[in-house]
Amino acid sequence: MRRDGSLPKVRAVGLVLAAAYLALVGWLMLRPQYVAWVDAPNLRPLATIRADLALSDPLLAARRLGAGLALLAPLGVLLPMAGGRAIVSGLGSFARTVFSALMVSLALEFLQTGVPGQIFDIDALLLNTVGVALAYLTVVPAVRHRLRRRAGVAQQRAQGPTPTIPRVGSPIL
Repeated sequence: MRRDGSLPKVRAVGLVLAAAYLALVGWLMLRPQYVAWVDAPNLRPLATIRADLALSDPLLAARRLGAGLALLAPLGVLLPMAGGRAIVSGLGSFARTVFSALMVSLALEFLQTGVPGQIFDIDALLLNTVGVALAYLTVVPAVRHRLRRRAGVAQQRAQGPTPTIPRVGSPIL
């Protein structure tokens, strides 16, 4: 770890993995689907989620909602990893990660409008963003704590024990 708290190897691996994952998601999401007809775009929040929950098969509803949550969820771990810092504000990192994932999801949804058979769905945007936030909250704080603790132990070993300075004079009462 450098003095500024960055981890260059973790950052390089995070950037490569994030780029590879985004290329895979782009390839999967932007392929044309040849269907006889296409639904209208969904611009009403939670309409698709309500329709999925109203299905008679709860397993199918869970699969559809889970797919929406899981599509961009790895970005919740890969984006902070690409940042490459162990010592950073947790709230700021969370906000940056969720906002970046929201923008990636929005870009994918807009790009899908130009692909045959694909439509814009606001609920996909919501599910993708919530999936990223959940992945971030379950993995990143624990990993950062572990990295900070490991860096603190390594820094203590390198520097030795902290010297103590005796107090000069007595306190004024």
